[in-house]
Amino acid sequence: MILEELLTYVQLDDSDRARLVALHDRLQPSFARIAERFYEAVWADPVAAAVLSGPEQVERLRLTLIDWMSTGLRGPYDLAFNERRSRIGRVHVRIGLAQQYMFTAMNVVRVAYLDHIRELYPAEEALDVMRAVEKLFDVELALMLRHYQLDSEDKLVKRERTIQTDRINALQTMSAGLAHEVRNPLNAAKLQLELLERRLRRKDDDPKVLEPVELAHQEIERLTTLLNEFLEFARPPELHLVDYDVTSVVRDVVELERMIADVRGVTLAFDDVVTIGPLPVDPGKLHQVVQNLVRNAIEAARSRVTIEVTRAERSVHLRISDDGTGMPDEVRSRVFEPFFSTKESGTGMGMSIVHSFVAMHEGQIEIETSASGTTIDVAFPTRRR
Repeated sequence: MILEELLTYVQLDDSDRARLVALHDRLQPSFARIAERFYEAVWADPVAAAVLSGPEQVERLRLTLIDWMSTGLRGPYDLAFNERRSRIGRVHVRIGLAQQYMFTAMNVVRVAYLDHIRELYPAEEALDVMRAVEKLFDVELALMLRHYQLDSEDKLVKRERTIQTDRINALQTMSAGLAHEVRNPLNAAKLQLELLERRLRRKDDDPKVLEPVELAHQEIERLTTLLNEFLEFARPPELHLVDYDVTSVVRDVVELERMIADVRGVTLAFDDVVTIGPLPVDPGKLHQVVQNLVRNAIEAARSRVTIEVTRAERSVHLRISDDGTGMPDEVRSRVFEPFFSTKESGTGMGMSIVHSFVAMHEGQIEIETSASGTTIDVAFPTRRR
């Protein structure tokens, strides 16, 4: 646990803990005054004071601060202690208070402690007590800053996901309009081409005459396929949720893709013995998500693709890992953009559709990539909101 690591690093030993407990008994009558001093400093700073909503909130925070002083000195330094300290960092993120205010706030309490220690202890004993307090405060700050950073990163990721979703929604609207505009003339061209082919066959069966017509047919079919992908992305059908075994979907995809993997000399590794149980999913869309990700992994791999399905407390995770060369940063940042592809014959719709279908399931996608390969982690919630 990070708390144990920090306590060991600052060398907060049993004698220090005993000094802190003894200090608590002497300092407790002054906790209320220290809290008042703390909030006098807060109100004196316009930026810090701006996050406070009024006297009622300040009173609640004052009582919380007194409890923080008490539990900090008395301990015990366990999971509950770690959680309380971590919560302070999360609160700073939620209310939008910059992390430097944790340092300045801690300094107000630190100075108050040191002033009281000088009054309460003889000089030869005060130094050891001050050192114990400094160690404790270093641990407190480290815990709060760690969770401030983690929650800030989480907030940033959520904002990026929102931006990505808004961008995809705009592109879906544009794609739907474009697809409808193109479909009618494309169908008309296909019909006229079929009429032309029939007339040519009646007059002449020369393959050289019919070859351009067949080539035009192939190109129209390719455009029709691309158009259908646009429409599938632009207007994803509604979910048809049923309680379904995710493992069975993955197993079916692995068997379908094994031939492609064998041709490329890639081993597909999937342990389907793990029991996950039913999950509320749309089996058809889940199949498409898994197939897109597995096929991309096969194309990226040097020799091996590993597929795992695991169950966490509130989600089921599908992890697909390849041993390729990884994604460059510029590719990773755009991988879910519609029409973006690194393949010469790619339409750039596959990963956009994956993102859309996962979002419809209220899931999330995480990508970890390095020079030794890429892992895509798709998390599906076990319960929908």
